[in-house]
Amino acid sequence: MTGYAALITGSSRGIGKGVALALAAHGFAIAANELAPSRELDGVIDELKAMGVVATSAVGDVSDLSQHQAILDAAERGVGPLSTLVNNAGVSVLQRGDLLDVSPESYDRCQQINTRGAFFLTQAWAKRAISQASTTARHRSIITISSCNAEAVSVARGEYCISKAAASMIAKLFAVRLGGDGIGSYEIRPGLIETPMTAVVKETYEDRIRAGLTIVQRMGQPSDIASIAVALATGQLAFCTGQALNADGGLTIPRF
Repeated sequence: MTGYAALITGSSRGIGKGVALALAAHGFAIAANELAPSRELDGVIDELKAMGVVATSAVGDVSDLSQHQAILDAAERGVGPLSTLVNNAGVSVLQRGDLLDVSPESYDRCQQINTRGAFFLTQAWAKRAISQASTTARHRSIITISSCNAEAVSVARGEYCISKAAASMIAKLFAVRLGGDGIGSYEIRPGLIETPMTAVVKETYEDRIRAGLTIVQRMGQPSDIASIAVALATGQLAFCTGQALNADGGLTIPRF
């Protein structure tokens, strides 16, 4: 996979780390992004380098548009022109509860990171990708990690649902805009994935899974999402541009 290089936002743990490791296993050079330098991020870089791939950190806050060029510059200095952008960085609500009690602070936080940051980072990357018109056979792609809550309602996390529904539209919009430039844009909708973000509700959801909430009787793992990201980034599903892939163990299948 020489020539493949990915920037993965929010990749020091959870789904982002899983995607980074899976792409590295397929020969991708990896630029790992996180909000700030950390031991977790350093550990991910060490793991990636131990796999024999080029890896670098591209630290920055995706919600701060003024940092986007610096994030992309750091990534390209470390791994070269990016074939792949993975919009993974995201936050949940500040507090679960009644939809009537959602605060502007929590709403804005979800929008700034999950939606606004993803949109404008994708825009910035797309401009570079077009100017660096690929002369190789490598597939170029944008992979947006949204959520099954882009469609399925959770009134206890309404502002999160709204932000992920918007992220879903981002994937479609860029698929249409960039299709003529040979760039695919895809969306992965994780369901209940075992990550630090879901740790606080893990026992509750495991109980509900045992009671039949999902078809597959377990919480998902970051590797379940990562395997899909590999297929998308390497062009195995190129004809699916603009589409959402539900990775939720059957959670959102309508049942009676």
